Amino acid sequence: MTTPPPALLIAGHGTRDEAGAEAFRAFVRELGRRHPELPVAGGFIELSPPPLGDAVAELVERGVRRFAAVPLMLVSAGHAKGDIPAALAREKERHPGISYTYGRPLGPHPALLSVLERRLDDAMDPSWDRSDVTVLLVGRGSTDPDANAEVHKAARLLWEGRGYAGVETAFVSLAAPDVPSGLDRCAKLGAKRIVVLPYFLFTGVLPDRVRRQTEDWAAAHPDIGVRSADVIGPEPELLDLVRERYEEAVQGDLRMNCDTCVYRIALPGFEEKVGLPQQPHFHPDDDGHHHGHGHHHGGHAHSHAH
Repeated sequence: MTTPPPALLIAGHGTRDEAGAEAFRAFVRELGRRHPELPVAGGFIELSPPPLGDAVAELVERGVRRFAAVPLMLVSAGHAKGDIPAALAREKERHPGISYTYGRPLGPHPALLSVLERRLDDAMDPSWDRSDVTVLLVGRGSTDPDANAEVHKAARLLWEGRGYAGVETAFVSLAAPDVPSGLDRCAKLGAKRIVVLPYFLFTGVLPDRVRRQTEDWAAAHPDIGVRSADVIGPEPELLDLVRERYEEAVQGDLRMNCDTCVYRIALPGFEEKVGLPQQPHFHPDDDGHHHGHGHHHGGHAHSHAH
């Protein structure tokens, strides 16, 4: 008898924005349609239904005993490094006999960079030339310097070979520069045409905030052409990338970079984090954002398979 392949479990962040939450749920449904050979389920760490535990319970009720969990996140910050592994460990205790492997976050990946390039093309005035356009890539922002550095890496990769005047980086919360400061920097560098590009998978509270802040800044700087691009969205490239991350997890080929992880390496200003037990990540800038986790999970929880 052939052993069935592990199921695919998608772990999302969660949002108070119902459209963003439904975009995630629709994405999970589409993955299931595209891969009928795999049981597929998805859930959130917080804020939105269904919770990740319900998604695991759904798979177990369908007879699943092995699954691969893929974090539907662009960078590896507190949720991907700590909260999701802790939640999976808790589900393993709740459902004796199950086993799982844990994949890595999605970006920066060439396929997603191609989608970001399309978003920029869609947002630009048709009369604009790329060589005159400065891009401001805006990430979520984190207290983890490694996660923030990943956004800068994505910005540099987006700049390479595409002909933009430059790609600058900003964050919507928890890290500097914020969106207005990032736009100020673009202007000080001489930018006359700017496209603000949210580095987010789906719509939500924070991408909406990026757009509002961009509009406010643009109104105060009428001499500079400013456009807002859309989020990545449920593109075919994203669907294919999630399947790629699933295959990596199943095969044990994770290749996670831990050279700059604050839980392993003493980075300036973060020395006290080395070896500390991880606490659930608190992200105060999501409206109504709070954690219902009562658990405490031990040191560096994410996989270090290379």
